[in-house]
Amino acid sequence: MNDEARAELLVVGAGPGGYAAAFLAADLGLKVVLIDPEDNPGGVCLYRGCIPSKALLHVAALIWEVAEARRFGLGFGAPDVDLDAVRAFRSDVVKRLTGGLGQLAGQRKVRFIQGRAAFSGPQSVVVEGGDGRREHLGFRQAVVATGSQPALPAGFPPPSGRVWTSDEALALPSVPPRLLVVGGGYIGLELGSVYAALGSRVTVAEMTPSLLPGADADLVKPLARRLAGRLEAVHLRTRVAEVEEVDGGVRVVLEGPEAATAEDTFDSVLVAVGRRVDAAALGLESAGVAVGGDGYVPVDAQRRTDRDGIFAVGDMVGQPMLAHKAAHEGRVAAEAAAGLPSVYEPAAVPAVVYTEPEVAWCGLTETQARAVGREVKVARFPWAASGRALTTGRDEGLTKLVLDPDTERVLGVGVCGHGAGELIAEGVLAVEMGAVARDLALSVHPHPTLSETLMEAAAAFYGQATHIHRPRR
Repeated sequence: MNDEARAELLVVGAGPGGYAAAFLAADLGLKVVLIDPEDNPGGVCLYRGCIPSKALLHVAALIWEVAEARRFGLGFGAPDVDLDAVRAFRSDVVKRLTGGLGQLAGQRKVRFIQGRAAFSGPQSVVVEGGDGRREHLGFRQAVVATGSQPALPAGFPPPSGRVWTSDEALALPSVPPRLLVVGGGYIGLELGSVYAALGSRVTVAEMTPSLLPGADADLVKPLARRLAGRLEAVHLRTRVAEVEEVDGGVRVVLEGPEAATAEDTFDSVLVAVGRRVDAAALGLESAGVAVGGDGYVPVDAQRRTDRDGIFAVGDMVGQPMLAHKAAHEGRVAAEAAAGLPSVYEPAAVPAVVYTEPEVAWCGLTETQARAVGREVKVARFPWAASGRALTTGRDEGLTKLVLDPDTERVLGVGVCGHGAGELIAEGVLAVEMGAVARDLALSVHPHPTLSETLMEAAAAFYGQATHIHRPRR
């Protein structure tokens, strides 16, 4: 294949990592080809993940807000849920965003090919189109960004009308009277909240001792309290020992000290125990790219694999499996492919759980510090002392700072409360810029806002918070 037929950069997978890499590479002057099974860029995040789930979570939040309006002196009655209209809203959001990405690809002269690509050599792929066509493409450099798929534990039946992964749940096939959610991580809690708002009686079964494993316990507590009033049950330290589709439902056997019954039957079961990558389908061995024993592709700081000229980003290279992490990696890979001195070295990759209340954190968590024996200082500001939180009736939240005890540098930030996902960006900037607690305390924040809670948490570290009295120890 001659050089004229080769893409200067071939990107396999058009999710946030892939299209970010493709678009930046094109902006930097490279000839780019982008390949994905969908008819427009977007990937799992836009088609079956971040975006449709947040559209449904917005609907759920409105339902909960209407239900709680009576305490403000307002009554609206029970919501009239039109599932077809909800599905149409979700689909329209996805269509607008993916269509916009298609236009951006065209404006940048990125050649977009719909199909599935597999490596046939160190500088070539074969693309199988949905219409049966087969195309051979060469490349000088490539970025692998094919994302991940929902994981199913051993012993679980494949997805069906009653056993769902997040893919099926986001399609909103029905609102089952009783729904079991297997997994108390962010996917399970987000989708469980949606179905609870729409009318399902939801039970969550989580194997670990707490919801949102890995998150700090003080950030999870306000969410756990609110979920206790919205869900039928939450079983911790509980595993699903048996699952079987039967007439009219799914029979499950729960094992664990907090499971109310050993055996129960649900109308549907949502399995949300994590995601997996499928490197085998890409034919990476044909390209000479190594795959680790954990299934992920090892990469260096520029996201290069062990095969010169081939990069990997996003879920393919491991945790955290987050769209914004993938996008940042994609941009690093694009710059490296263009010969620029770029490396992936963020100090704080934020995580956001879009429940109500939201939970968000970045940088070093208190849990991580304890696990490695690192001494830290923690400053907290309860939202019960926030004027803005009180005016909205959402005062259950908390803002915390994880600080170096000697330098007072901000190592991590955590927020639980309404809009935490928006507030955490200031925490990311503080960690990345090496800010100290006094930088936050002396930065004038508008009043009354929830952003003030970061300033007040920093002031609380010095025992000088205006709206709480906690002398410095």
